[in-house]
Amino acid sequence: MSVAACPGCAIGEASPTDTAVPQGGGYELVLPGIHCAACIGTVESVLRHAPGVEAARVNLTRKRAWVSAAPGSDPSRWIEALADAGYEAHEVAAGQVPVEKGPDIALHLGIAGFAMMNVMLLSVAVWSGAADVTRNFMYWISALIALPATAFAAQPFFRNAWRALRAGRLDMDLPISLAIFGATAMSLYETMHGGRHAWFEAALSLTFFLLAGRYLDQTMRQAVRSAAADLSALEPRRVHRIEDGARVSRPIEEVRVGDRLWLAAGARVPVDAVLIDAQVRLDRSALTGESDPVARMAGQDLVAGDVVLTGPVEIRATAVGEDTTLRRMARMIAVAESARGRFASLAERAAAIYTPAIHLIALLTFIGWMLATGDVRQSLNVAIATLIITCPCALGLAIPAVSAAATGRLYRLGCLVKSDTALERLARVDTVILDKTGTLTRQELVLPGDLGDEDRRVLRGLANASDHPLSRGLRASLREVEPAPLDQIGELPGKGVAALWSGLPVSLMAAEDGRASILSIGGRRIVLERVERSLPGAAELVARLKAMGLEVGLLSGDSGLRAERIGAELGISRIWADVPADRKVELVEALRAAGRNVLMVGDGLNDAAALSAANASVAPGHALDVSRSAADVVVTGEIGLIAEVLATARSARRRMLENLILSGGYNLVAIPVAVLGFASPLLAAIAMSVSSITVTLNALRVR
Repeated sequence: MSVAACPGCAIGEASPTDTAVPQGGGYELVLPGIHCAACIGTVESVLRHAPGVEAARVNLTRKRAWVSAAPGSDPSRWIEALADAGYEAHEVAAGQVPVEKGPDIALHLGIAGFAMMNVMLLSVAVWSGAADVTRNFMYWISALIALPATAFAAQPFFRNAWRALRAGRLDMDLPISLAIFGATAMSLYETMHGGRHAWFEAALSLTFFLLAGRYLDQTMRQAVRSAAADLSALEPRRVHRIEDGARVSRPIEEVRVGDRLWLAAGARVPVDAVLIDAQVRLDRSALTGESDPVARMAGQDLVAGDVVLTGPVEIRATAVGEDTTLRRMARMIAVAESARGRFASLAERAAAIYTPAIHLIALLTFIGWMLATGDVRQSLNVAIATLIITCPCALGLAIPAVSAAATGRLYRLGCLVKSDTALERLARVDTVILDKTGTLTRQELVLPGDLGDEDRRVLRGLANASDHPLSRGLRASLREVEPAPLDQIGELPGKGVAALWSGLPVSLMAAEDGRASILSIGGRRIVLERVERSLPGAAELVARLKAMGLEVGLLSGDSGLRAERIGAELGISRIWADVPADRKVELVEALRAAGRNVLMVGDGLNDAAALSAANASVAPGHALDVSRSAADVVVTGEIGLIAEVLATARSARRRMLENLILSGGYNLVAIPVAVLGFASPLLAAIAMSVSSITVTLNALRVR
């Protein structure tokens, strides 16, 4: 029998509340040159008008674009269109991690800092009263240091500004470049004409602090590291493929469906595959959060990212490249990290309007100061400071940084966020509807007290051969029991599992009335009674949800007596029992019509429609594929993590609001300060860098 690959990998159609998102079958581009919200708008606009493109999404934090396109589209044409717009772009496989340019920025930063300190030392003489020949001599030495240092250190700004000019668009590196060039040119002019003032140290300081801000911002983004990148790191780069009976090392890109691969003990499974050997034990903790090893028999599925604990083994590839579970999970998480909810759209619209407006403000500032003072030098200084201090970089980072931090945190807890608007919708939830069977409770088999050791070993072996919830419960209760070696294992869906043990037929089958299971060993029958019990952590989950101010309800298709017993045990007073699947949807829709923001939690086929109808939805990792597909979040760990999902979503919403307030408040204060001449270009550079770093640090508080 084929076992479900991974609790979080079933990615179905987007829920009705989602926006259009590039998903499976799309393309991924690395955009190393983007750094503000204006870049996001320009890149997405270029891509959406490119041939074959259906949808495009840019993630500023990861500097990537996801493109959904018609089959057979040529990404090189999109890359050319982006190059014409002034943006460097490269196509990569979805599993690859882009190479950050931190070392380059560090080199530029180091040179700017070294030159700045030396020029400042020379400036001490001028500040101390040096005049005439001595002052000019110091200025010329400063020029010899500052000119080449500025020309090299400021290259990141100059290159981006030049590309923007060639493409006929406005870029935030353009005013920065104008400020650096203007301060350097004015200083050189003053030095050549024996002037009393030069600002070489200001030009270098401006470059240094802007680079420092960009470097720290990059460091903060790496701290808000992508959960999708964590998944990508699980994929090995080379594999051992069996060719003509020999093991040959090959790049993973060369693996095709049907290839036989050899894995040593401790190796990570590189692709989705079926096991050829008799039995293997796997560590799946990286994907599911479960620390207990999992047994797989010959013919059962293995998932990319699993670790082989008992080897060596041979496997046959069933899904490779973008079709593997690992890649699908990475795409799913990357989509969530590129959140485009209400806050993100608001921030991007504001930045798109704000970017051209600040150039106009700077021009009007220059004209106003010229009319008021007639001093070209002072007017230029004020205009340049205005251009720098009003950079909307903080506004562009306000939402993406929070989304990446929240999604990454939940992933590391064992929660996969599938929808790009899930965090905002989860944060608004005020009512939680919990399905009973499978979500809050599970059926368990009661083992007779006189069950012998050999019988327990056989039972453990049969439990290992199935992924049914009852089998998982048996594996947990018989954790210390060594499983009996079984042969000719076969699972009958909905009935049970059968095998041979030392030539004897053994089986674990459901009784006809469904109230018990029958363990058969060589014709000897042992009845295992089924009981329904609440899951560990279910009562704590309900208590925490109530403490968060949420209304909690229990929804079940079972009889009222059973539902009320579980409700009383867990502390849930609002109970809906005897509810068929179609009425579950009606119930959710009625609550929404009454103004409630509903979170639906369910795992069964009869819950799928209700999951789609709710404001937000969560499915446990063991849920059916259709339920996992309909849910916004898949929780692969214990049930109590549902409360953590809601708490993280609320925290993320607060951080988003705080970042919007911080970035908006900064600009409300910064613009008049710069326009009135209270900020030099150097102070403007420091203020702009601090604002960007502040919103990124605030995003980290979501953890």
